[in-house]
Amino acid sequence: MTPNDNPNLALIADIGGTNARFALSDLATPHPQILQPQSLPAAEFASLQHAAEHYLQSVGESPRRAAIAVACPVGADEIRLTNRAWSFSQAELREVLGLERLQVLNDFGAVAWSVPELGPEDRVTLHGDPAAALRGPVTVLGPGTGLGVAMLVGSQAEGWRVIETEGGHVSFAALGEEEQCIDRWISARHGRTSNERLLCGTGLSYIHAALGGAEVGRPVGKQHPLRDPAEIVASALEGHDLLARRTLARFCAVLGSVAGDAALIHGARTVLIAGGIVPRFLPFLRSSAFRERFLAKGRFAAYLESVSIHVITHAHPGLLGAAVALRQA
Repeated sequence: MTPNDNPNLALIADIGGTNARFALSDLATPHPQILQPQSLPAAEFASLQHAAEHYLQSVGESPRRAAIAVACPVGADEIRLTNRAWSFSQAELREVLGLERLQVLNDFGAVAWSVPELGPEDRVTLHGDPAAALRGPVTVLGPGTGLGVAMLVGSQAEGWRVIETEGGHVSFAALGEEEQCIDRWISARHGRTSNERLLCGTGLSYIHAALGGAEVGRPVGKQHPLRDPAEIVASALEGHDLLARRTLARFCAVLGSVAGDAALIHGARTVLIAGGIVPRFLPFLRSSAFRERFLAKGRFAAYLESVSIHVITHAHPGLLGAAVALRQA
């Protein structure tokens, strides 16, 4: 049976601020599959509809069901992405794409749905037993274009349930003079500093500018451009750029603090870090202050000692989770 003959074929998508990822999945197979994945630059398309139609035309399919994960809150019919000037009506998109069913979910909600399906080869363990069974509650968070946060509750025996959140937008709690300097620099430009302002690609550029002595309150323009985050990471890993290494070290420290806070708020027994940034520098993260800051919660340091921490290295957890969510529905 070819995909065109398969009535169980579904469209799955993971739509972020930078990339729009699409694939197909056969809902009748024992485990979720990701078929014919493509990653499209979101900036090259006027809308989600345009990008979806481009993908479906390229693969020659017309599925009747779809699950689309989006980087924004999901509630009303009207969806507006947080870090991309795209908006759409769920009802209109369903009609235009010829779908019988459309499920829209938060992007990190989708990543959380993928977690029970991940194997040992899909993650790297920072702390805990790599072979241990998944223990809930599970905090799932990670930096990419923004900072996603979600929660997974339940168990393998009872079944899992995902709680979508916008936890990345809570206020940043600066520790020490260096982080206070970064806080002042970002607050002068945006009115406040959220965790997402630091723990994302642009956040790396902000930290670099603040630590590099860029004037507080001065607009960043052509004379004082932000450094590309990928270049900062590459220079930090190469080892000779002191400012880049300070930037990445501070990024890892803040990530540790935020992950520890989220684990306490959720009562987590497991923390999984996802997103497109962290897997690029895992050895650096291991040797950074991440773990120290994760545990630096006063009387609850001992509680956090028992929380296992993993980094998701699966290529498409958002797509996998969208397929899982559609099956659950």
